[in-house]
Amino acid sequence: MRIWSLHPQYLDRQGLAAGWREGLLAQKVLTGTTKGYRNHPQLRRFRAAGDGAAMGIDAGTPGDDGSLGTGSGAHVAPAPGLQPGHHAPGTTVDVVPDVGAGAAISTYLHALVDEAMRRGYRFDRALVLGRRVHELRLEVTDTQVAYEWEHLRAKLAVRSPDVFARWRDVVVAEPHPMFRVVPGPLAEWEIVTVSDEPGADPAPPAT
Repeated sequence: MRIWSLHPQYLDRQGLAAGWREGLLAQKVLTGTTKGYRNHPQLRRFRAAGDGAAMGIDAGTPGDDGSLGTGSGAHVAPAPGLQPGHHAPGTTVDVVPDVGAGAAISTYLHALVDEAMRRGYRFDRALVLGRRVHELRLEVTDTQVAYEWEHLRAKLAVRSPDVFARWRDVVVAEPHPMFRVVPGPLAEWEIVTVSDEPGADPAPPAT
């Protein structure tokens, strides 16, 4: 799973589609609707999102883009005596286990839909469970952005030479709109393989 910190404008068609697919999977993990990938390191920063961010997925509440949420009525906290992820028998209340993380991944996904629409692709915004929270910003370090940019450039050079050529002169890439760049080292959740390290020999092909 790769949840890019980079602006989605840099992704080629395959990268944008993969980012959308993996972002939706991350949404399932962060909202407690799947058991897999719960401990994936890429999701740590979303779990650390601000406690006050609200999902806003009530079925009767339009998002900032005019779309409606898909829930039957979301609430920040469960009813008394209930644990997150559970509801009283006979009710139609969907409880979001981690409101901050849910808002963060929803805001992230809306930007991917925006980029897809700009290119004429069809990403179903209704699959994003929450509204965009415009004021929500997560921090990403300049070193992390630089690392991801080199990682993506290497992929584009092989997979999409035309896209690589379009962005080849970009030295400092823009972050995804919900991220704010701050000085700092590589993120602790980033997994660096031997072949990613400067000057390292390429990793042997998988057998």
